[in-house]
Amino acid sequence: MESRTREALGELEVALGLTPDHPELLAARGHLLCELEQYEEAVKTYSRLLEVASGHTASVYNLAVCLEKLGRWEQAAERFSEAQALDPDRIEAKLGLGICQLHLEKPEPALAAFDEYLKLKSTDETALFGKAVALQLLWRFDEAALLYQDALTRNPKSEEALTNLLAIALTRKDDEAVHRFAEQLLSFRPYSQAAMEGLATVAFNRGDYEAAAKLCQKLVELTPDHFERWFNFGVACQKLKKYEQALRGYAEAVRIRPDAKQAFVNLGIVKQELNDLAGAREAYDKALRITPDIPEVLFNLATVQELNGQKDEAEKMYQKLLAKNQDWDEAWFRLGYLRLERSDYKGSIEAFESALRKKGDWSEALVNLGLAQWKVGSLESATQTFQRLLSLQTDSVDALRGLAAIAVEQQDFGQALDYQARLIDLGERSPELFYNTGLLLQKSGQLDDAIRLYNEALAEKPEFAEALLNLGHALKAQGRAEEAKGYWRQAIDAKPELAKGYFE
Repeated sequence: MESRTREALGELEVALGLTPDHPELLAARGHLLCELEQYEEAVKTYSRLLEVASGHTASVYNLAVCLEKLGRWEQAAERFSEAQALDPDRIEAKLGLGICQLHLEKPEPALAAFDEYLKLKSTDETALFGKAVALQLLWRFDEAALLYQDALTRNPKSEEALTNLLAIALTRKDDEAVHRFAEQLLSFRPYSQAAMEGLATVAFNRGDYEAAAKLCQKLVELTPDHFERWFNFGVACQKLKKYEQALRGYAEAVRIRPDAKQAFVNLGIVKQELNDLAGAREAYDKALRITPDIPEVLFNLATVQELNGQKDEAEKMYQKLLAKNQDWDEAWFRLGYLRLERSDYKGSIEAFESALRKKGDWSEALVNLGLAQWKVGSLESATQTFQRLLSLQTDSVDALRGLAAIAVEQQDFGQALDYQARLIDLGERSPELFYNTGLLLQKSGQLDDAIRLYNEALAEKPEFAEALLNLGHALKAQGRAEEAKGYWRQAIDAKPELAKGYFE
């Protein structure tokens, strides 16, 4: 009674030394241990008391309280139920039972316990808050929110009520409410992690990666061993193309959780962006060891191999990917391109046609398909492919070039000249274009226009030997032999072997 609790406990120990199983002494010892927050010893004391005096109802309740303090929820719930059965008037047992059921993630019986308690103590704040949590866990958000709002009316700085309202808003994806509750929480808890996480979620949802990165930076400073926060920091920085910072985020994430597949995948992507191809490959390999045959990783590994000049390995990787992922259009395109590079034109045609079946009118695939068809001599198919591309993009330089080349090969010089003229109208200024058009004009007898275009080619490329040579031929055909000789001499100087046979 004089608040000399430890001395009182000492006196009891002396008495218990004389009569170890005396119920009243054990009850008093348990009570004092609770006051001293020595709950483990209190549990032992009350348990012994109930062994020697099973009808000691107050000690059943006290034992339940101690177990609750220790977080031993299942045992505490059993004892609270026993206390209520032994003494129906001890309504505090209902409150304790409800709290334990919440911790055991049993919201329905918890709600029933709180309702029973609130029938007698309708204004008890602990029970009202517990009921709100139970309703929240049951996804009865409107009812829960009303109780939390009532709690805020009584205490506008109730951190628990605001945190749970924030959680409800996040679940509902109500960004406006999340922002409102987070700002309210930060007004008196400047370092509230719940508030910062809520604002970061809103920032991600709105695509405001700058704000998301800043918030995640603060969060990882507060919790340097938190996987999700480092990962989210990496994502935000990656979106901002701040790859060095993203690299740090993902590196910390995989340090904390070495089995995080997606973190390794993202780490590989960032290293690839930083041109650390060896590091990218290492990260991708680790992701594949966690989960073999991840399509995205196989594709990224193949692109790394391409960049390293390992074309054969890359082609095999694309084939491995496509064996189980037939709809991967980009992989079909890359496979077709690699085959085209090594002159496997039939194989590239097959791959580009597969890519087009998956993606439809894909201009890059059409260009390469037309080129492969032309290389194998399927001029009609190549023409149809280039015309399909031209119908999609009337200003497609690649389509016009392909069609012009095919027309020349078929000796349809008029058609070829039309395509070349359209290229010039589109603003193409390459010396080869002017030269080829000049050749077509010369073959059709339009010497003045041919001479003009050869001069255009030479303006772009003064030592263009073929243009110098054919300009000379065009001038000679007009009777301007002396001028022609001057251009032939320039052709000899630029490329002597080209003129051999003309001037010996």
